[in-house]
Amino acid sequence: QVQLVESGGGLVQPGGSLILSCATSGFTEDNYAVGWFRQAPGKERYGVAAISTRDGMLAYADSVQGRFTIARANAKDSAANTVYLHMSALKPEDTAVYYCAAVAKLIATRESEYEYWGQGTPVTVSD
Repeated sequence: QVQLVESGGGLVQPGGSLILSCATSGFTEDNYAVGWFRQAPGKERYGVAAISTRDGMLAYADSVQGRFTIARANAKDSAANTVYLHMSALKPEDTAVYYCAAVAKLIATRESEYEYWGQGTPVTVSD
């Protein structure tokens, strides 16, 4: 059974940084897509970044390009099945609940492509 668990959300000041983690388990394939999505209050959920876990293919939304970095843990790390979202130069408009999602595909960028979802972790950017 595939499971995704996000962590790392919280309150951060504008201009600050935060790292979100998505621990995945249950995949039998060694290559699958993991994406980070966010949903702000009163708005639709949309994708901000995606990665292919084995091949390292990347994709970013224009709104976070250059500020956010999606990365997979080193295969030799104890958290080898973890995907991170490094967020820097945070802005109040980055405030949202952040979700990670996964699917057994090389890469996926659309919400409809993803099969498995985590519970979400809230990020608030405010003074």
